Amino acid sequence: MSAPIYITRHGQTDWNAEQRVQGQAETDINALGRRQAKANGQKLAQLVPDPSGFAFVASPMRRTRETMEIIRAEMGLPRDGYVVDPRLVEVHFGAWQGSTFAELERRNPGTTAGRDGDKWLFRPPGQAAESYAMLADRIRPWFESLTGPAIIVTHGGVIRTLFHIANGLAGNDAANMDVPQDRVLRVADGKVRWI
Repeated sequence: MSAPIYITRHGQTDWNAEQRVQGQAETDINALGRRQAKANGQKLAQLVPDPSGFAFVASPMRRTRETMEIIRAEMGLPRDGYVVDPRLVEVHFGAWQGSTFAELERRNPGTTAGRDGDKWLFRPPGQAAESYAMLADRIRPWFESLTGPAIIVTHGGVIRTLFHIANGLAGNDAANMDVPQDRVLRVADGKVRWI
């Protein structure tokens, strides 16, 4: 993994601002999210003055695709010159998607306590729901397959698991880390680092 690989999170959505559980629910980035994507695109344009030979890959969700299209425009590239990879979708929060934690607690007091105890291994209710540990199992083969230069747009949960996979950060520390939407990560020597 010697070729430069850059990773960003999608720009802010209204659900992010409301601290509403998104998971794999489709949401759109808001005005702040578009400004964040634009700033990340400008940063990447400085880091990658010649993007020829770079793969551009996004999660197939609307919020990541719009972020990628803004980034590409800021880099002077056609908006649609990227591919999507379904392995990059956010962790699935099952029946919790669309709710805030306060709403979950009002409806069913104590329902989120298990997550507070072990966020890495906790799996919300719902058939499709995933734990962060399950997400890491999904992301690991994708991460290990990275070979050439790439610019990637994905989600906060995916980035958290990358800190666990690549940097050896303990599961609960990774699951609880803040993942800003206005920063760029670089993969270097098999490790992920904010730049």
